[in-house]
Amino acid sequence: MRANRRTDTKPELALRHALHRLGYRYRKDYRLDLDSGRRVRPDIAFTARKVAVFVDGCFWHACPDHGSKPKANEWYWNPKLIKNVERDRMNDAALILAGWTVVRLWEHVPLDDAIATVVTALAASRAAGLPPGSGAQADGPRGPDDSLS
Repeated sequence: MRANRRTDTKPELALRHALHRLGYRYRKDYRLDLDSGRRVRPDIAFTARKVAVFVDGCFWHACPDHGSKPKANEWYWNPKLIKNVERDRMNDAALILAGWTVVRLWEHVPLDDAIATVVTALAASRAAGLPPGSGAQADGPRGPDDSLS
């Protein structure tokens, strides 16, 4: 299982590149130590806006549409895949309790839909949490009027 990547999967890379091209800045595989004592590593974290994005693989996270159940070694794989899904739900709950917005995307979601979902979550978090002129837009796209100084 050494060849199975934890980060930098093809769907994750495609999403990160697209978001970067749109001007968004984020943390990759950023460890969040939550107040509850739980540690969570979103694939993409927008720290200023508290948005955590996970790009879940269909096999490892038991996608209802594309997740396959292994026939060999069922005694090992079934509990492992169930445990992965349970861990995802616990991480989601801990992040939400800590004030984060959680976006979970399946690897089979078209890139345009994934981008739209993330941009919508970022816009909603900005509208809900940041007062105008707070200057905390380091995660968003930069326009001609958005200078760093």
